[in-house]
Amino acid sequence: MTAPGPLDEFGLIERFFAPLAGPSGLGLKDDAALVHVPVGHDLVTTVDAIIEGVHFLPSDPAETIGWKALGVNVSDLSAKGAEPLGFLLTLALPKHIDASWLAGFADGLGSAADLWSCPLVGGDTVKMPGPLTLSITAFGAVPSGTMLRRSGARPGDILAVTGTMGDAALGLPLARGSLPSWASTLKPEDRAFLVERYRRPRPRINVAAMLRADASAAMDISDGLLGDAAKMLAVSGCGALIDANLVPLSDAARHALTAEPSCLETVLTGGDDYEILCAVPPARWDRLQANIAACGVPFTRIGMVTEREAGFSVQGSDGPLNFSSLAFNHFGQDNS
Repeated sequence: MTAPGPLDEFGLIERFFAPLAGPSGLGLKDDAALVHVPVGHDLVTTVDAIIEGVHFLPSDPAETIGWKALGVNVSDLSAKGAEPLGFLLTLALPKHIDASWLAGFADGLGSAADLWSCPLVGGDTVKMPGPLTLSITAFGAVPSGTMLRRSGARPGDILAVTGTMGDAALGLPLARGSLPSWASTLKPEDRAFLVERYRRPRPRINVAAMLRADASAAMDISDGLLGDAAKMLAVSGCGALIDANLVPLSDAARHALTAEPSCLETVLTGGDDYEILCAVPPARWDRLQANIAACGVPFTRIGMVTEREAGFSVQGSDGPLNFSSLAFNHFGQDNS
């Protein structure tokens, strides 16, 4: 890529980002946004940074980086039962980023914002040596007092997840251009599906209100199913029993596991699922399951919440499963 040339900060904002701004953004011509929170609602906020080489690859298309940057935040709002109101964007751009890259990035970001009704309302843009770094702060609203927390799970609750697990983690080596032995057995469409799941998360915003009504606790799965489940149950002061045989898999992931059973660890502990894990009181399970199924979203029971003394246990076909790590850890491993 070449340098942006004559584009200064204000020209960059006017050309690529002002068209994405919602009314609260005031055309991105002021130094603050004016976000209206509906009467009788609480404001829910979340922020995530994504960094080149850590959360996305230098070779990833710019459109998918824009999509993912917003998607990971909207996923957090969904798990809280919140409806999006808008987002702030901070971009720290290396010198090699050019107008063509920015156009693709803005296109992917705008498509995601339109799909999830989460408009841009402001932000900041700076130049830096690198790597490319961006941060989004997203806002949502819930009826007062109804935000779903991680801490609400109780013994006897059903543990369930939306979607399928492990697709993005399996897609990462393929996006890097490597071909693990198991990948050579997959059809091209399976490999493409896994890469797409890594690059384009699909926040479950359409089930937020249903979860808010019937779940007792929830969080989005960003660092791996088992690790995030352990976090939620620890905050709730509970244990858990998870049946690995019940964990929902896409056809592509199932084919990968058939070729290489050790991929199960990647499926259960790899990051970037951006699905929702929740605890549901048994009396509310049938209603919630039916309502979410009616939206066309897979929703699967994977275990149950237990007393703290029972610990956190994962069962496989041949007994308890143990892994070297339960989740992706930004501070404990090499992310390159």
